[in-house]
Amino acid sequence: MYRLRILVLLFLPAFVQAQDQLLGELSQLDSAGKVPVQATFKSTRVVNGHSVETMRARHLDFRISHRFGRVNMGAYHFFGLDQATMRMGLEYGLTNRLMIGVGRSTSEKTYDAFAKYRLLRQSSGPGSFPVSVTLFASAAAATVNREASFEDKLSYATQLLIARKFGERLSLQVSPTWIHRNVVAAGDEQDVLAVGVGGRFKLTKRVSLNGEYFWTARDESLIPVHYYNSMSFGVDIETGGHVFQLHFTNSLGMIERQFIAETTGSWGKGDIHYGFNISRTFSFDKRTRKNAPSNEN
Repeated sequence: MYRLRILVLLFLPAFVQAQDQLLGELSQLDSAGKVPVQATFKSTRVVNGHSVETMRARHLDFRISHRFGRVNMGAYHFFGLDQATMRMGLEYGLTNRLMIGVGRSTSEKTYDAFAKYRLLRQSSGPGSFPVSVTLFASAAAATVNREASFEDKLSYATQLLIARKFGERLSLQVSPTWIHRNVVAAGDEQDVLAVGVGGRFKLTKRVSLNGEYFWTARDESLIPVHYYNSMSFGVDIETGGHVFQLHFTNSLGMIERQFIAETTGSWGKGDIHYGFNISRTFSFDKRTRKNAPSNEN
């Protein structure tokens, strides 16, 4: 025991010094901080559905969305291009985490408003987090029926958007969704639960392929109108302050209640709509004139 104590006393200073060096190195790594992952998606939308991205503080996004008629309408209707449904919206970043937006759709003359808050951001380095998490909530009023009360016109949607960027090219997102409609057709359900999956694959610095699919959990046999799961594919093209999104989808509506809970078109039957989103961002931040969302790769 005496010899053991001697050995401990001899090696203790060296052990303490090595421990101090290790703690110092860990402290230096921690001081370097987390490195946030940039541009999981290039826009605040994957295709129809929202992405985890939010607008930067004091940046305004003017967004125009078009959905044309069904491709299987034939040449007489110019394969659906003779018909068009449109939504115009404004989206503003109150902070780098919180954004709000309003819009108006020609489909059912619908007004909508929403808020998005970035809870967590994917990062690398000390204390990193593996995914980005954003909370989304919206309300909409379909005003086409003037005889209905205002309360009957309302619907609500809530989503938890969870995404991860894998390397420089691939991003994936899952979107658990809850939709409530105050008034529905006989046999339909007021509350609809759904899960969306979406992704982005970057082809070049400014061009990517995007896709999304929303699966709804309800008994279709009880609903008089047969609804289908929404599926969309498209291309994102980013040019400075503009983001062009060109896509094909079986959904005509452009808000969550319409394309998640009430899609009546089937890909198998050729009920496919060509559409596009055009996004133009304006900066009201005098300190920086960079576009938002981030133009990082």
